[in-house]
Amino acid sequence: MMTKREFLSELEEILETDPGALKGDERLTDLKGWNSLAVVSLIAMVDERLDTTLSPREIAKAGSIADIVRLLGDTIVP
Repeated sequence: MMTKREFLSELEEILETDPGALKGDERLTDLKGWNSLAVVSLIAMVDERLDTTLSPREIAKAGSIADIVRLLGDTIVP
């Protein structure tokens, strides 16, 4: 498990954005750096840190960071 803030911090590293820049409600298409490499990096991070799997299809259906957090369910805590 990880906190939502830890998840956002990991995502900030993937996107190479400033620490604290993400709040969790951003639309994925609005994120600078959101591309296929970021998706692969997210999948790898989730697998490694949370021992769970997200498919590219699930991520493609997600419209926002909050949608991804919901997909991860109880592996992300407030």
